[in-house]
Amino acid sequence: MSAAPERSPVAEVDVVVVGAGFSGLYAVHRMRRAGFEVVCFEVGEGVGGTWHWNRYPGARVDIESVQYSYGFDEELQQDWSWPELFSPQADIEAYLNHVADRFDLRRSIRFGARVDSVVFDEAEHRWRVATEAGHAVTAKYVIAATGPLDATNVPPFPGMDTFRGELHHTSKWPREGVDLRGKRVGVVGTGSTGVQVVPEVAKVAGHLHVFQRTPAYTVPAHNRALDPAYEREWKENYAERRAMMRHHPNALVLPMTQHGSVFDHTPEERVAILEQAWRSRSGLLFFFLFNDVLTDIRANEVVAEWFRGKIREIVQDPDVAELLCPTTYPLGAKRLSIDSGYYDTFNRDNVTLVDVRSDPIVELTATGLRTRGAEYDLDVLILATGFDAMTGSLLRLDVVGTGGVALRDKWADVPWNYLGLMVSGFPNLFLVHGPGSPSVLAQMVTQGEYQVDWIADLITRMEAEGLETVDTTPDAERSWCAEVTERANQTLFPLADSWQKGANIEGKPQSYMIWVGGFSVFADRCDEVAAAGYDGFVLKP
Repeated sequence: MSAAPERSPVAEVDVVVVGAGFSGLYAVHRMRRAGFEVVCFEVGEGVGGTWHWNRYPGARVDIESVQYSYGFDEELQQDWSWPELFSPQADIEAYLNHVADRFDLRRSIRFGARVDSVVFDEAEHRWRVATEAGHAVTAKYVIAATGPLDATNVPPFPGMDTFRGELHHTSKWPREGVDLRGKRVGVVGTGSTGVQVVPEVAKVAGHLHVFQRTPAYTVPAHNRALDPAYEREWKENYAERRAMMRHHPNALVLPMTQHGSVFDHTPEERVAILEQAWRSRSGLLFFFLFNDVLTDIRANEVVAEWFRGKIREIVQDPDVAELLCPTTYPLGAKRLSIDSGYYDTFNRDNVTLVDVRSDPIVELTATGLRTRGAEYDLDVLILATGFDAMTGSLLRLDVVGTGGVALRDKWADVPWNYLGLMVSGFPNLFLVHGPGSPSVLAQMVTQGEYQVDWIADLITRMEAEGLETVDTTPDAERSWCAEVTERANQTLFPLADSWQKGANIEGKPQSYMIWVGGFSVFADRCDEVAAAGYDGFVLKP
């Protein structure tokens, strides 16, 4: 057993930021601009967060590039040009490296530094933060910008250590890539990542087996080179568009017609509306075409059955088409994916769909994968099995608050929080995109900027008034979590066994963790709380 690294002499800073993705980079910039001494710890060897790690074939954002970008600096918005409508991983990583260099952020970042201890010193009112690499820092404030989709979920299949082929999780894809040409490849998982990776792997593999437990709803991305006129029009109107995002439920600009209830239209009219949306440039339109698709199971089923009809229309083998048709959860209750030829891929001769709901995976073997009814020889196995979402990356920091209470114990049954920003008993610890926030249900760059600005304004006020700590209360977090649950229960979201409520992790307590009331309502609430003297928070000298 190797010895633990020596801890470096304890440094003192004002703010520790954990994570150097979109939100973490902006937190470093924003807190430095406010005059604070900041250090950021990032486990990777470069900036980018999820866009540093998820470099699998087909990795691409599902929000238009011109929207999925920073709005805090006008010159940055004007100078940067996006090659494609929906950016691939490499372009987003290049953008974030440009931002890090442009604003000289790297000098505040310690790379290769996995935080493994965050402990509150009650006597000193300071957080003691340590990393596996040996860093040791005390800070008055900690901003956890670890992201909701960071803690890799590797299913505990028996025999993992016996497989002699290559085994890769999509969120830890090698920077040098993986040679899949002519090989026997298996992909486990058909969520948002599987939907992206499967078509790309199929193009080069000798044969691809797709192991599907739950089929996905996915719509065509219609990705293409970004029209210079469209980009120019956005750049001329960025200020107005960013303001529109602040007041949109998903922090987006989606020019479209909202068509009222599904039942306001004849079947023929519904088909015309849906066909037009299928051909549009954004699959997200399906969330907004009708006002009852996410709240009325009857309305949802009307649209879902039309959707299943599209799958049957595209996929030539009727048995395969039926396996690809989702029937166990409402349309939109799991994240709606966008794709580049996903359903068409199953018309290829070198692609086989395996239904592991009816024929479960039993184990990995030396030569491949065995289900209850068959064995598959594989050279490469790709796990597109997602994440321990929302809470996993935060719990892995090993956070201990007042009274020696660990965050893991505090969240043993429910991820208690107030506004998705703080947890009682953990003063001066702020979350970005945490449980209780809109998180993945809103465009995360704009949303992250908002949350970081809100945190920075509070910290700046505290310093101006000579305050030492801010915490929330158990009453405030109970009330907020009850409201999060109540809002979710007014929709169809909780009807899916999804990672959004922890259903993908064996033994994880299940509760719907995301604010579904919309980013605009969330931000309004946060602004109202701040205007009321930070109602629900306790600020102490």
